[in-house]
Amino acid sequence: MDGQPNKWWRTGLRGLGAVVAGGVVTLAGCGDGASGPITVYSGREEELVAPLFEQFTAETGIKVEVRYGDSAELAATIAEEGSNSPADVFFAQDPGSLGAIDEQLEELPSETLERVDERYRDTDGRWVGTSGRTRVLVYSTDAVTDDELPESVLELVEPEWKDRVGIAPTNGSFQAFVTAMRLALGDDETRAWLEGLKENGAKTYEKNTPIVEAVAAGEIDVGLVNHYYLALVKEEQPDAPIANHLFEAGDPGALVSVAGAGVLEGTDQREDAESFVEFLLSDDAQQFYVDEAEESEYPLVDGVEPAAGLPPLDEIEGPAVELTAFGAELEATVELLRETGWLT
Repeated sequence: MDGQPNKWWRTGLRGLGAVVAGGVVTLAGCGDGASGPITVYSGREEELVAPLFEQFTAETGIKVEVRYGDSAELAATIAEEGSNSPADVFFAQDPGSLGAIDEQLEELPSETLERVDERYRDTDGRWVGTSGRTRVLVYSTDAVTDDELPESVLELVEPEWKDRVGIAPTNGSFQAFVTAMRLALGDDETRAWLEGLKENGAKTYEKNTPIVEAVAAGEIDVGLVNHYYLALVKEEQPDAPIANHLFEAGDPGALVSVAGAGVLEGTDQREDAESFVEFLLSDDAQQFYVDEAEESEYPLVDGVEPAAGLPPLDEIEGPAVELTAFGAELEATVELLRETGWLT
């Protein structure tokens, strides 16, 4: 990367605003099978994935009971519940949450795992990526010129970015990015960067969408988010002066991560649970992220092309880290964020 933003980040992608939902929802479809119900703990937002669950039920007849929540919190709940967890499937926002409970996950069938490139699944086959996203810097085109855009996320602690940056330290995607930085650069350099952000007056937000909205409103000039949040805000504010910038190849800020799913070891609905994960990797379900999803994520199955304007994933070079390692590192990442004052 030469530091210049690609045109495809400027226009935004099709999308609708998403709202986090909680509680337990039972989905009954028009299928007439007698299997299930299965219980899915979903760290993916209801506004995004409920249509997928309904489609699964309609096609298979298997009813789905869903508990929505934050991925890290759901992982902690599963760990606490142990073998008594009612969950059959964990559908998580990030690999760290899946990896945090990998000892409670069954190995998935090889034909399911092989639908996805090995970069985007657990090396021991206990979870598999279902859709992908890349980290970017959303920026105000009114406040930041092309030649001012940083090549590396590390530059955001420099004096010229004082009081101009937004982050979401409690968000799983931000924590995954910090984990990637720790794995790529080490704890000392990551700690120094987090402390530098603090000293530089970076502002905090609960989620990615408010960061993009803050950039659009002129509250901040740049923010660290996933690529698709630009589209969500552009859908509501088509004239908003915002665009995405991808950091240089190999930079921690250019992390390519995934949402994913795994089957709980204690399930008494293993066949139906595996069918659900298999469904998430079907061509139709993968095409959902291109044609219908509120968030324009990357499909991970070969033969399903990403939304118009998105470069292929194999053209985006993130840091040289393994997503499988994120689970074991999540606790240390959270502790580092606490020590540097970003979490309480």
